[in-house]
Amino acid sequence: MKQVSFRGDVFVGLYLLAAVIFFIIPIPSLLLDVLISFNIMVALIILFNCLFAEETLSMSSFPTILLFTTFFRISLNVSSTRLILLTGDPGVVVKTFGNFVGGGNLVVGTIIFIVLVIVQMVVINKGSERVSEVTARFTLDAMPGKQMAIDADLNTGAITDKEAIERREKIQQESAFFGSMDGATKYVKGDATAGLIITLINVVGGIILGVVLQGMEISEAISYYIILTIGDGLVSQIPSMLISLATGILITKASKSSNIGDIMIGQLFHVPKVLYMVGATLSFLGIFTPLRSEGRILIYLAMGLGIIVVGRLIAHTEEVAAIEEEVQEEEVQADEIRRHENVNALLQVDPIELEFGYGIIPLADVNQGGDLLDRVVMIRRQIALELGAVVPIIRLRDNIQLNPNQYIIKIKGIQISEGEILFDHYMAMNPGYVEEEITGIPTFEPSFHLPAIWITEAQRERAESMGYTVVDPPSIIATHLTEIIKSHLDELLTRQDVQNLINNVKETNTTLVDELVPKLLGVGEIQKVLQNLLSEGVSIRDLVTIFETLADYAATTRDTDVLTEYVRQRLKRAISNTYFTDSEMTTVVTLDPKIEQDIMNSIKQTEQGAYITLDPVVTKQILSSVEAELKKLENQGKAPIIITSPIVRMYFKKLTKDYFKDLIVISYNEIESDVELQSIGVVTINDN
Repeated sequence: MKQVSFRGDVFVGLYLLAAVIFFIIPIPSLLLDVLISFNIMVALIILFNCLFAEETLSMSSFPTILLFTTFFRISLNVSSTRLILLTGDPGVVVKTFGNFVGGGNLVVGTIIFIVLVIVQMVVINKGSERVSEVTARFTLDAMPGKQMAIDADLNTGAITDKEAIERREKIQQESAFFGSMDGATKYVKGDATAGLIITLINVVGGIILGVVLQGMEISEAISYYIILTIGDGLVSQIPSMLISLATGILITKASKSSNIGDIMIGQLFHVPKVLYMVGATLSFLGIFTPLRSEGRILIYLAMGLGIIVVGRLIAHTEEVAAIEEEVQEEEVQADEIRRHENVNALLQVDPIELEFGYGIIPLADVNQGGDLLDRVVMIRRQIALELGAVVPIIRLRDNIQLNPNQYIIKIKGIQISEGEILFDHYMAMNPGYVEEEITGIPTFEPSFHLPAIWITEAQRERAESMGYTVVDPPSIIATHLTEIIKSHLDELLTRQDVQNLINNVKETNTTLVDELVPKLLGVGEIQKVLQNLLSEGVSIRDLVTIFETLADYAATTRDTDVLTEYVRQRLKRAISNTYFTDSEMTTVVTLDPKIEQDIMNSIKQTEQGAYITLDPVVTKQILSSVEAELKKLENQGKAPIIITSPIVRMYFKKLTKDYFKDLIVISYNEIESDVELQSIGVVTINDN
């Protein structure tokens, strides 16, 4: 493979070096004939490659090819000019083109040459240049939209990460290609202009040299040198025109999946009705107009009938294809019924799913102005910044079995929560201090089950002025989805996710990771610690501190619950900032030391970990006391926080987590020294 690449580099190098040499050293007419023919061959190769390219990027090197061939062609033009002026013999190819194209007539040859130059400069070059400019501009303008579309497909699970990377690279390649083509078309335009100037120099210089140095009559000199000049111009302009045509084909290519020939033929000859009308028109012109004289009627009738026959054949082909497609569909349906079902596809479970009724589809459809997909992207970004965990792909899909305005949220295929919205309505919530009521449809906010009211667009401004919190439907769904993901983030953290996090830390902390994994802890044990933290809403973003703590204590214990407590104590600044951010004193509830002692006395250690064996009566009394104290906090609008000693914290949390989902249990060692706390109650039990 390397040998092929090396030979290609050598060939290109020799190609350019030869062009430089031709500018300096005179070459014989025989070699010039060979090189002119080679140049025409290269132009034809480029033209047909562009014609049959299935997508534009198949010829991604075209701007460079354009530069090299233009440089080589100009060097040949200079060499032929040198031979015309020095010897009057530029070779057989130039003479043949000069005589043959004009049919031996000087005037005809001159006119044909002028026509070719006009077509080259005014039509092909000018059009290609303009299309290149417009295409480059639109390609660059469309890049942000294409990037957003890729992100949306990635977040909905329509494409994989690898496919997203490939599509982004392709967009960048397209923008670079069309930007280069915008500049490369200037080479073609300059080449045509230079060729025209060289032609004028050949005519004037040749006539002067023929008359002064070779003693020709002026008419003879004009005839001889104009024919040579025309031939030289043609052998230069024809390859230039072919490459200009190739440029136009490449930048005007509309489809990216097939060559331009298939596209053109398929689009021009696929409607039988059009062919019937064209055939009838040609036949009419041949029969009922003066074109029927002198045998022209046969030409028009033959063409007209031929087009009608082609139309009929196409119509027949379409009918047969339609029948075959119908039969094939029936066979596929029959095969679906007969074949053994591939159950492997049914085993795949999406980590997170958001299913919604058809009434909510406009919120997720970008074409209808919906921004739900963008909000899903923001949810993943928000949780990554807030909790340090990467949320799996959130799959969005419509479900006709749901009510039109209903949506459900699934975690690993199991429905966790649901909600219902009113499209074109807003949800107004009273923050607690608004006394004036507003009319609407009573409901409950799905995330926190707070009382709310559905109001119309016309009522929105008034509700906001009164102090209500007004939320639109996409925000309701996004907030609900965010809260569900946060509460189940520990379940969504897989071993592979943990391994990816470890790899990220290893890039900058190789020594730490090498010491910890797998010498002290395995990936599964680290996963359990991180899950413990996430289950209580503690961010794992500071992985370096977490891993440092695990490396410090894993040598003495591998109990993941105990290790979690050590990590929490090391993260006390983050925990304090999360729950004690107010400048004023924070109101909490504490735990009776006697209960703490009872809990410690009831702990049983096993190989699988520790568990509590409290008397059910005592447990019930503790839970009743917790409920009573939490009501005090709730009445004051405070967060449900209970402070315990470090050794009891995790056991008390296990004891209460099934009964009080939102209860926050913090130990004294997890609180910064500058935090001021006020206890308004103590969780205790009565001694009987």
